[in-house]
Amino acid sequence: FIFTHVLYYLGGLIAIGAMTLFMNLGWESFGGIGIVAISLLYSALGLKMTQTFANKNLHLPAGICATFVVCLTPLTIYGLQQWLGIWPDDSVYKNYYRHIEWHWLYMELGTLCVGAIVIWKYKYPFLNMPIAITLWFMSMDLAVMYFGPDTSWEMREFVSLYFGLLMIFLALWIDLRSQGKADYAFWIYLCGVVAFWGGLSLQNSDSELSKFIYLCINLLMVGVGVVLVRRVFVIFGAIGSCIYLGHLAQDVFEDSWLFPIALTAIGLSIIYLGVLWQKHEDVITEKSRRFLPLPLRQLLEDKSSRRT
Repeated sequence: FIFTHVLYYLGGLIAIGAMTLFMNLGWESFGGIGIVAISLLYSALGLKMTQTFANKNLHLPAGICATFVVCLTPLTIYGLQQWLGIWPDDSVYKNYYRHIEWHWLYMELGTLCVGAIVIWKYKYPFLNMPIAITLWFMSMDLAVMYFGPDTSWEMREFVSLYFGLLMIFLALWIDLRSQGKADYAFWIYLCGVVAFWGGLSLQNSDSELSKFIYLCINLLMVGVGVVLVRRVFVIFGAIGSCIYLGHLAQDVFEDSWLFPIALTAIGLSIIYLGVLWQKHEDVITEKSRRFLPLPLRQLLEDKSSRRT
């Protein structure tokens, strides 16, 4: 985390954002063929810069430029559909990142294909970022296509929850396959956890048992994050646990003067538990890993060796 890297990511994200999140209606005036031509020109420039940086062993800017090319794919396909006259309605490209529609699927499938080709060619971990986000978008658009445009928010939450869980298992598989190499699983983990936790946290329930189960799932996420050495699980699990405690404070024990005292005692006990864990961590870790499958045990040992 040095200033040079900050400049790389800042410049790259600004360029990517210009062609994605911050795209305005001005480009619609170019028409379909104009959008395709400009997108292809930008893609050629991005590939040229990627290859130039790669030849100089500047892997970080090379990966960012390659990611820029992948992120241009939805715009290119949108322009192509407009040019061929097969765009199905009056929606515009800037809504791709804001609205859920079934006809975004062509853009998403194209992005996944281009992303797979580029990551096969250059093998930079940052390329998984647009792939992971596209998979997340696709899950929501597929739900609308399958269940219809009037799909309830409850159904969309369930789709997000289960698709996020699938992405987490996909990330774990990638983690196992790429151990000892670059961190190709990071972005898949991130989007998977956000989709899963978001779908879980948006569930509505008046049952205290359901809310307690929500707490247990978040605590399990914290444990999984510690075992896999993935902070994203710990962060969202901790946020979810705090949401549950907030529910207890606001709704269940609103008028109880004992609740803050009990919560303080629990917090201090957890700190003491952390002291005991630090004291016996090596022994506990060694014994617990004996029950894990060999590939997962090798992955965790590799992560532990890199931390030390």
